[in-house]
Amino acid sequence: MALADGRSPCGGAARDGGRGLIRGLCVALATGLYLSYIPRAVPGLGGWKWTHERRWTGAGLIGSLEGLALAALLPRDPWRLALLLAAAIVAACWICGEAEKALGARDDSRIILDELVGFWTAVAFLPGGPASWLAGLVLFRAFDAVKFAPIGWLERLPGGVGVVADDVGAGLAANVVLRVVQAWAPGWF
Repeated sequence: MALADGRSPCGGAARDGGRGLIRGLCVALATGLYLSYIPRAVPGLGGWKWTHERRWTGAGLIGSLEGLALAALLPRDPWRLALLLAAAIVAACWICGEAEKALGARDDSRIILDELVGFWTAVAFLPGGPASWLAGLVLFRAFDAVKFAPIGWLERLPGGVGVVADDVGAGLAANVVLRVVQAWAPGWF
């Protein structure tokens, strides 16, 4: 795998004070340990064009599924969950910003760490387990794809904050909808 300037993600670490190594690690984390490269490698998935500007690569779904797979590890204690979620969002902003620089593209579709923290936001502090997580996954993906205002506006923020903020916004919207559904139909999930 090469970065935007053709270098290896870890190449030149000694010459640049370890910056290449740090950016390489950020690319690895931001791409879900390179899981987001899978749709590009599968024939027919590497860029299904659905509008004149955007291409569906499936990478965002992979990031959301990664969040779903790790959801069971989220702490049940609300304070610990709040601390973990806040730390994950702040770390994701920095990591995604560094990966964005390394990959050479604004909000590169290979960056999926934002989907992971967005999904965690969607299911944070909700009772339940797999059923609410699946409902959260569907709602989060829908809000993330549509990006209605003000979620779409968050994307315009600079660097990694813009990469992550729209997904956290989509997660918050999904979380609110799930809470409303749970209030109206408590036994539904």
